[in-house]
Amino acid sequence: MTIGTMRAFSWWKRALWMRLGALNGLVSLVILLLADKPVFAPGSETEVHLGAQVQFMHGMATIACATFMNIGAKGARLAPAFFMSGIVLFPAPIYAEAAGLFAAPEAIRHLGLASFAVGWLIMAWAAKDIDRG
Repeated sequence: MTIGTMRAFSWWKRALWMRLGALNGLVSLVILLLADKPVFAPGSETEVHLGAQVQFMHGMATIACATFMNIGAKGARLAPAFFMSGIVLFPAPIYAEAAGLFAAPEAIRHLGLASFAVGWLIMAWAAKDIDRG
């Protein structure tokens, strides 16, 4: 990694990931509470609920990455990027479609699911370093 690359990524620290995770929790709560309101198309409540629940769980998983890092699983620092990418690729298109903005191809959601899976695999792999020392 070059010095320029290190500077570019130096602001992606635990505090930022934790803030993003907490904000995702807040946003998902608001969306969940608005699911049956006129913001979204009638009949889309189930999909919006699914999106909000998935967003919430991955926001909390992002916060959990900091805990993993604090107890020795330094590799967990890579997982939040996949969780956040998954949030953009999976629930966001659900919300956009339910709000009548646009219909994203199903492949976009599949990429989101794949991104979530990679994040969870990173967490599982990083756990091998917990309590070593």
